Amino acid sequence: MKEPLLRELVPAVIGVLVRRGADFASAEDAVQEALIRALETWPDDPPRDPKGWLVAVAWHRFLDAARAQASRRGRELAVHAEPPAGPAPAADDTLRLYFLCAHPTLPPASAVALTLRAVGGLTTRQIAAAYLVPEATMAQRISRAKRRIAGLTLDQPGDLGTVLRVLYLVFNEGYGGDVEPAVEAIRLTRQLDALTGEPEVAGLLALMLLHHARRASRTGPGGRLVPLGEQDRSRWDTGLITEGVTILQAALARDRLGEYQAQAAIAALHADARTAAETDWVQIVEWYDELVLLTGSPVVRLNRAVAVGEADGPQAGLAALAGVSPDLPRYAAVTAYLHERAGDLEHAAELYAEAARAATSMPERDHLTREAARMRQLLRP
Repeated sequence: MKEPLLRELVPAVIGVLVRRGADFASAEDAVQEALIRALETWPDDPPRDPKGWLVAVAWHRFLDAARAQASRRGRELAVHAEPPAGPAPAADDTLRLYFLCAHPTLPPASAVALTLRAVGGLTTRQIAAAYLVPEATMAQRISRAKRRIAGLTLDQPGDLGTVLRVLYLVFNEGYGGDVEPAVEAIRLTRQLDALTGEPEVAGLLALMLLHHARRASRTGPGGRLVPLGEQDRSRWDTGLITEGVTILQAALARDRLGEYQAQAAIAALHADARTAAETDWVQIVEWYDELVLLTGSPVVRLNRAVAVGEADGPQAGLAALAGVSPDLPRYAAVTAYLHERAGDLEHAAELYAEAARAATSMPERDHLTREAARMRQLLRP
């Protein structure tokens, strides 16, 4: 089905969700997510009843979001209902639940997924997107984790690294959309830092604060994505930046480098630049080199290629992509950007369009579509 025809169904599908009890804004959000799913799956497997398909998928999305919101609201109400009897505890039950769900009998990936679903309030779709796997695969992983710990006494706290991973993913979900998960992740990481004094916990807290400081500038009117190089830096929260840098410096001084400290160092270098042109890309590449050694992550190698392209030129950036799988999400977008920098606008336009088709969110898809259109406009005589 062509995209214009698909969008013609949107008002009717929103109307169905509203009649079923959804408020208009939530219905609209759910339908937008259903549209993204349709664009991914319909070309290979078109439904016999497009409207019915959209209604079913959108309604499930709405229910998932409603359950997540109710879960968060319940925790907030429980906190507010606690009587002010004596000094406040160093940590609330939420942080304890994070540790208990990260059960020692579970593989780290399963523990993270279960904790995100059971305590973090994220939907299975959101967790699958964070792990870059199909939603059905993630649903099976969570189900297996539940079965594995069924009947066990959850009195063995899990691994600190697993809990840090969960907090990082919760923050990223909020950083990309709803502000509440990001704020909650920062709150819990502050508690964890006070309890443990571990430099990697401090590194994660610094990373969150430095990213959160840029939140107001990341989107424009209508939710339009604003790339880092184009953001209005006067809107960055200097108080959060100062706090994040101070926490990071103290952590690095302990000489026990970890991946969150290295990521925070990169974020600090971006925050320190008064303009995009003044960014110290050479130092950023050096920190990415540390991250590659620490994690071996293909995503880190992809981001490093962008930094190399800025520090040493686009051809060097393209060469740095050697060994990075083209199947990796954002590979086409990064390659498009480097080809644009190299002056190959025709290839860049094709790659931006390819990246837009693979985008997992509507704002990202719209941004990449605009970039492809901009390249084609520049190519016109």
